[in-house]
Amino acid sequence: MAKTVKVFDLDGKPAGKIKLPPIFETPIRPDVIKRAVLAIQSARFQPQGRDPMAGKRTTAESRGVGLGIARIPRIKGPRGTGAFAPGTVGGRLAHPPTSEKKIVKKIPRKEKRLALFSAIAATASKEMVVSRGHSVEGIPQIPLVVANELEGLKKTRDVEETLIKLGVLADLYRVRESIKVRAGKGKLRGRKMKQAVGPLIVVAEDKGVGEAARNIPGVEVVPVKSLNAEVLAPGTHPGRLTIWTASAIETLDKLYCRGEEA
Repeated sequence: MAKTVKVFDLDGKPAGKIKLPPIFETPIRPDVIKRAVLAIQSARFQPQGRDPMAGKRTTAESRGVGLGIARIPRIKGPRGTGAFAPGTVGGRLAHPPTSEKKIVKKIPRKEKRLALFSAIAATASKEMVVSRGHSVEGIPQIPLVVANELEGLKKTRDVEETLIKLGVLADLYRVRESIKVRAGKGKLRGRKMKQAVGPLIVVAEDKGVGEAARNIPGVEVVPVKSLNAEVLAPGTHPGRLTIWTASAIETLDKLYCRGEEA
């Protein structure tokens, strides 16, 4: 039997009820979710490779045996500096990375679909959301379903006020407190700051809330047709705090529960 949950307005007050699709009853499979997330992430990896002639542009040759010196290739001259071989200054690498290596991980289509359904079901489990680290104090219910007016908000201030009225303030505060400067050389490589993952807002159609919410740390807005395992389970950990609009729930039911194509 389908579970019925409340729909809250932008003031955080109950404004109706809605039935959750059967997807929310899918067994939670962290192992399948992890495989799907890693497959998505691997598609973004940049292939690495080395020049096939790197370290080999030299006339160095081994002088053979019987001279009381190692048999590594050496350049001509009295100094006899080693070259070409791995372990010598400027020499080739023993096993360099090659750009031909297949770094994209692929999973079966049905397994990918199961991972998506499982990640969606995890957003409806309070235990999973809490174990992932989200602060749920003050949130009236999980999953949190909001009226469709949320999709049309066009100001960051309005989105913040709505999230506060819905009880998400504690999680927003957790994200703000987590912002820090990354340790190590990552600071030099375009990822200086590091912060926790905040709430996810799933909408049927982005009518302005995406641009309005992008300046709120940790908050992400995704159309229901663009959902994937990585968005719902960042870092392969399921149970992200998710806010659904009522129309997003209806669209989810049409896409995956009534045989319609995404």
